[in-house]
Amino acid sequence: MFSSAYVWAKVLGHMEERLGAVTVSAWFDDAEVVELNEENLILYSASDFRRDIIRRRCTEYIHDALKEIFNSDAKLVVYGDQELQAYQNKEIRANTMDFNPQFNFDNFVVGPSNRFAHGAAIAVTNTPGQAYNPLFIYGPPGVGKTHLLYAIANGIRKINPETNVVYIKGDQFTNELIDAIQTGKNIEFRSKYREADLFLIDDIQFIAGKDSTQEEFFHTFNKLYEEHKQIVMTSDRKPGDMLTLEDRLRTRFEWGLLASIEAPDYETRMAIIKTKAASLGLDLSDEVCNYIAVNVTNNVRQIEGTVKKIMAYRDLNNMPLDLPNISRAIDDMFKSEGNTLPTPNLIINQVCKFYSVDESTLRGTLKNKGTAEARQVAIYLIRKLTNLSTPDIGKELNKDHSTVLYSIKKVEQSLNGGDSNLQNHIRDITANINSCL
Repeated sequence: MFSSAYVWAKVLGHMEERLGAVTVSAWFDDAEVVELNEENLILYSASDFRRDIIRRRCTEYIHDALKEIFNSDAKLVVYGDQELQAYQNKEIRANTMDFNPQFNFDNFVVGPSNRFAHGAAIAVTNTPGQAYNPLFIYGPPGVGKTHLLYAIANGIRKINPETNVVYIKGDQFTNELIDAIQTGKNIEFRSKYREADLFLIDDIQFIAGKDSTQEEFFHTFNKLYEEHKQIVMTSDRKPGDMLTLEDRLRTRFEWGLLASIEAPDYETRMAIIKTKAASLGLDLSDEVCNYIAVNVTNNVRQIEGTVKKIMAYRDLNNMPLDLPNISRAIDDMFKSEGNTLPTPNLIINQVCKFYSVDESTLRGTLKNKGTAEARQVAIYLIRKLTNLSTPDIGKELNKDHSTVLYSIKKVEQSLNGGDSNLQNHIRDITANINSCL
């Protein structure tokens, strides 16, 4: 299937052959493709005069071009400002996202490690765009950042069901931008985010180091902020620790309120265990809850996973929920902090996210500059962060031994030579990898 940009270029070329390049340029200079498929071509032009010219003089030529490309009778529609706004509002309603109602403030267990962020999230829900804008919540994985994002969305929707809430992850924002550029749907992409009443972005750290993504996000942020629309972001680190984040974005992230969430303390872990057990219909003794709270300390997600595993063992094995049975059931979930090494797949995944490269491309033979650097960094980090030998690293990436050695040497030479961009890239990617352990 051809992209919208390709098809529109072919249509313009078709008309230039009949009307001349100067005439087509004069009439279509400000025209943008809103939608293009086998049934419709929707154009937007801000000029009343040009819209009239396109409708009266160009419809036949455009239909002929589309007939050649699609072999169907696609309909031409030309929008002005009002029609475009109505179209965008319709698209926004069609793309409205629902959030799991179980993620709310009532079942968010509050303790010293998250009380400040929890209070800020409630303030944002009660007075969006006024209390703290933007709200930037940061902390390690699994401590409740996404829970608070969803709770804000559900809370604001409860107050005003018509609120246009848009949620996205940082790496998905980049992927959607790339897709919009390739398919010529920049208008739809921008309207989706810039018309939001509440903009929630998870794992914002993944836009750092991506120039086009940061440029697009900068303008989206500015429009929403100037219109007093609420922006909430989460990250595994504070803005000052995002070394490849543009300064103009870093300062904007710090305009509102920075709220950290840490791993829960013992008392909070006990409360989380009891709350989760009760929601699953489990009756756990204080002795069992204490055993879990003492041994499972990393984050809320791991604690909840432990309780779910206990429920599964009870249902599958019909075992009593006493301490000996519980300890046997969940012993494999305990791990000493610092003893876990990242897998090669995790490293490759995070490198690909950072450089916006497909894993299949990274493992392939493409040798353009961006892919080559990503591949070399992946090899370097696997060597640095795992116990794999260089031949084994080669097997992971389908490369021979000499290529692995060259890549490691190349990265080391650049780092030792003071390549600050590469140093920052590796620091950010390493932080992303560590946050997944």
